[in-house]
Amino acid sequence: MSNKTVLITGAGSGFGRETAFLLAKKGYDVIATTEIVAQIQPLKNEAHALGLTLQVEKLDISDENDRLRAAQWSIDVLVNNAGISEGGAVVDLPEDKLRRQFEVNVFGTILLTQLFARQFVEKKQGKIVFISSVAGLTTDPFAGAYSASKHALEGFAEALNSELQEFGVQVATVNPGPILTGFNDRMFEAWTHWWPEDKIDTVFDYEDIAFPHEQFHPFQVSDIIARVVSGEITQYRNVVPAEIIEGTQQQMQEVWAREVTTEASRHPLVQKAYDIDPETPNGC
Repeated sequence: MSNKTVLITGAGSGFGRETAFLLAKKGYDVIATTEIVAQIQPLKNEAHALGLTLQVEKLDISDENDRLRAAQWSIDVLVNNAGISEGGAVVDLPEDKLRRQFEVNVFGTILLTQLFARQFVEKKQGKIVFISSVAGLTTDPFAGAYSASKHALEGFAEALNSELQEFGVQVATVNPGPILTGFNDRMFEAWTHWWPEDKIDTVFDYEDIAFPHEQFHPFQVSDIIARVVSGEITQYRNVVPAEIIEGTQQQMQEVWAREVTTEASRHPLVQKAYDIDPETPNGC
């Protein structure tokens, strides 16, 4: 059992919600935060049905007032889980969507982290866990904005890891791969919310494009996050599932030997995005 307090952003659904439940079961005091007020009561009800107690609060990380209010809470671990995904080719992505991608995933996350990092520095202890993505290490077509935002988080996490070491503050990342939660598929449907004029004369036909990877069951991600929080896992970077680690490392290394493309040909992942069905599970 633990008497430590963990703040989880984006706990209204997905990894954040499941991690909140797992940590509450382990005895942590969990502050589970949601982007909107409407998510609060359903999360409380679900926790109650499981016999768990959560402190559920509204925290839109892109809202300065919400961030300042949250900074009044005393916590031991910050889990930066909240994030959005804007799909679309770099050449087609509307400016407002691109800016929103970074406003939430980068600026909202880091501005909140700054507030708690100062709290941790004063206490000479604390832990910051970034729920990044394998997209923060590699990049797929049609996910450039999301991937760039996660690459930015990786850069901030690396810097914080070095800067806060002398104050006893721990930093770690969790990098989920293609996980079948609906998040990846909704990213590839984001174009349906573009302004009508932004849908005109796009380079790619988004009605025919889907997330270009088979996807894994989500249960293992929340388990890894909880174990990183508890210290059962001490690695700085945690790619999940384990089956994709080697391929991810190879993809990262491939860039060093890549040559500039000299002939016009469709990239294999672009073609796969046209060929694959949405929400295709991995057969493993």
